[in-house]
Amino acid sequence: MNGRVPNDGGILYDGSEAEDDDDLIEVPESESATPAVEWNENHSETEGLKGAELIQAFVKLLPNGPGVYRMFNEAGDVLYVGKARSLRKRVSNYAQGRGHSNRIARMVRETANMEFVTTRTEIEALLLEANLIKRLRPRFNVLLRDDKSFPYILVTGDSRAPALYKHRGARSRKGDFFGPFASAGAVGRTINSLQRAFLLRTCTDSVFETRTRPCLLYQIKRCSAPCTGEISDQGYAELVQEAKDFLSGKSQAVKATIAAAMGEAAENLDFERAALYRDRLAALSHVQSHQGINPSGVEEADVFAIHHEGGISCIQVFFFRTGQNWGNRAYFPKADPSLPTAEVLSQFLAQFYDDKPCPRQILLCEAVEEQELLGQALSEKSGYKVAIQVPQRGEKKDLVDHALANAREAHGRKLAETASQSRLLEGFSETFKLERTPRRIEIYDNSHIMGTNAVGGMVVAGPEGFVKGQYRKFNIKSTDITPGDDFGMMREVMTRRFSRLLKEEGKPDRSAEAAEDAAFPAWPDVILIDGGQGQMTAVRAILKELDVEDCVTAIGVAKGVDRDAGRERFFALGRDSFTLPPRDPVLYFIQRLRDEAHRFAIGSHRARRKKEMVKNPLDEIAGIGPTRKRALLTHFGTAKAVSRAGINDLMAVAGISETVARLVYEHFHDDAAK
Repeated sequence: MNGRVPNDGGILYDGSEAEDDDDLIEVPESESATPAVEWNENHSETEGLKGAELIQAFVKLLPNGPGVYRMFNEAGDVLYVGKARSLRKRVSNYAQGRGHSNRIARMVRETANMEFVTTRTEIEALLLEANLIKRLRPRFNVLLRDDKSFPYILVTGDSRAPALYKHRGARSRKGDFFGPFASAGAVGRTINSLQRAFLLRTCTDSVFETRTRPCLLYQIKRCSAPCTGEISDQGYAELVQEAKDFLSGKSQAVKATIAAAMGEAAENLDFERAALYRDRLAALSHVQSHQGINPSGVEEADVFAIHHEGGISCIQVFFFRTGQNWGNRAYFPKADPSLPTAEVLSQFLAQFYDDKPCPRQILLCEAVEEQELLGQALSEKSGYKVAIQVPQRGEKKDLVDHALANAREAHGRKLAETASQSRLLEGFSETFKLERTPRRIEIYDNSHIMGTNAVGGMVVAGPEGFVKGQYRKFNIKSTDITPGDDFGMMREVMTRRFSRLLKEEGKPDRSAEAAEDAAFPAWPDVILIDGGQGQMTAVRAILKELDVEDCVTAIGVAKGVDRDAGRERFFALGRDSFTLPPRDPVLYFIQRLRDEAHRFAIGSHRARRKKEMVKNPLDEIAGIGPTRKRALLTHFGTAKAVSRAGINDLMAVAGISETVARLVYEHFHDDAAK
């Protein structure tokens, strides 16, 4: 495949449709680019070329306008995504072959194909570049490792009595969202205090609609009980508005209003009501006292500071909204150690705001590349002016310095954890006499109850600890396995895992050059099996059958005498089983790996078991969706009553036609179809 612009799941940056929704690149409607031009996939000028020669051949065909380029290796993996004001000038730099860092030189050597998308402006190119980097995760780009969405506080707007909820994900529900908060814990603490301050409900709508008397939260003065009319709709609406005002930055006005009401109640000798206002004021003070720094001159801003040392970059982000500190979070982006911090921070910012709301002010510890262009892109994306600043003095400078101090501390903790993990991996390698220190260890465990709802779990560990994004679960599907046959379950898990790995990745390259690759490997160096000699025999038979026994090292970990931790026995090929000293750090390391695999496997088993327990017979009927299922259960009460109903009875349900009624009836009556 040579020189197509573009060729990524059928997507064009001019709004063309892709065959699969998962392949769509989300771009704001106002940022439509000029139509991209498709080149012939078998262009004769680039066929058979690689590296600098291939890039030079493409340069002749490129326009001088802005756009985005992608570089691929021979396997079709994306190596790098970049944007340019002039595609021809930018790409030609790669073909010159001089002045390149080792990272760029290696990337150029591996390039076997390139693809391009032309855009109308450089701002559009910047937005598309950030989107593609985050979605494709190229090996040579700075990558934001962000697997969690930010939590928000939601005050609903689709109910007679709005509720107060913690919210993650798409902000599609009607209501007002306040955030982002740095952590779920910060949201939980704030909501608890807001309950005491504003007495808003936190129950679900279904519970709210069916209450006949106030719940315990009303008794402990955490809710005003609008469900049973303990407060009028108008009075509750006033509480809701006060909560919105407080979360919108009008905290002083809200506190002044409550203080005035408390004084008035005291003057009227209504001391019980005055005490209620006093408690609400105390709750509001509690919210602000637990938010750390609350700058008076910064209403809405995100503060970024970066610290780089020892080949690791740490970016600390503080969130300030409505003049209040809503928490901070540390990030460790994947980046080449030779990159300057300004470039790392610049690429991080573009990816960070790709799927998050942007504040009106961004404060940085140092100037970044193309700072003005980035500000224009974020402004265009957000629909309002976004200012990116590097403060030199005053309160804003203090905020940046505080973020930088936190970045240094988080970086130090990360270095200590990484060094400890590296020493453990080296000790693991020495203990089991491995040829090289493992970069990827996979640990397997099974979980079931008397063979039912059996699940196999796989967890992954590497130089930076557990890699949770690589965890996998295997629902045991084979009907030939005797319930409770752990050997059979492990055979199925191993077969499925390594058959797929061979199909998608091929056999691993264990050469020294491949070992130096910064990318986290897809193939494990070591697999740990929770079991003894019998389990290991089953595993090695599968590895031999798939012809990968030389690709991985399999080690069995059998529970100790009386299943005591610290007395585990290890089984490795070519040596007798052995144990480790009770206080050996490697033993503790292996126990931690095994315990994590057990936790993951049993958690997956419980989730599957819970799903089976709530499974409804109506789910098995084709054509019965959630709406019809709900109508049937509402009418008859239970699925068992539905199974006993006649066709005429079923037709009496709203939305159930004669055809659907007969379908339901025949599902529960085998003789009806004869």
